[in-house]
Amino acid sequence: MLIQHNGKMPTIDATAYVAPNAVVCGDVTVGPGCRILFGAQVIAESGAISIGQECIIMENAVLRSSARHPLNIGNNCLVGPNAHVVGCTLEDQVFIATGSAIFHAAYIGRGSEVRINGVVHLKTHLAEETTVPIGWVAVGNPAQVLPPDAHEQIWEIQRPLNFPLTVYGFERDEVDMVKITRRLSESLAAHVSDQITDTALPVVSGSENG
Repeated sequence: MLIQHNGKMPTIDATAYVAPNAVVCGDVTVGPGCRILFGAQVIAESGAISIGQECIIMENAVLRSSARHPLNIGNNCLVGPNAHVVGCTLEDQVFIATGSAIFHAAYIGRGSEVRINGVVHLKTHLAEETTVPIGWVAVGNPAQVLPPDAHEQIWEIQRPLNFPLTVYGFERDEVDMVKITRRLSESLAAHVSDQITDTALPVVSGSENG
């Protein structure tokens, strides 16, 4: 399903494939040879999503952007089933395994792997060819890669990254769920005027994806 959002329509290369029950919404560019598989959700909300060539977005993966955090995926990347990738940068040849989560303003260097259920926290910078083991957590810039039971050590690095301010625009000491959900409700109301379309914008000859 292709959806126009905030006046923006997806741009999908003629050689790419989008499964019938996948959703591609808003200012999304999908490069040549890409495969967006069944149940995947690629949702651009006031920030662009760019997917390079020959990328594979597996079943039920969720890719999102926001006005503060566009999403850029390089060439020959794979995002596994049920992964969550939001507002970050993946360089070329990155592997994001099943169930992994990559958060806002993270940077994943070329050739890196985030294995099953791995987490890359916001503003975290993974150098080229870094591996996050199964279930482990990468946090900080430069990243420290830690086991999930190292909560205190993870939190010591994560806290000054200020998730509430980075993602929702509220300082930690002033935030509560009423403010968060109210702000999200207001911003997500823009979907009320979305329009389903049968065709994406044509790829412009001579562009990166043309």
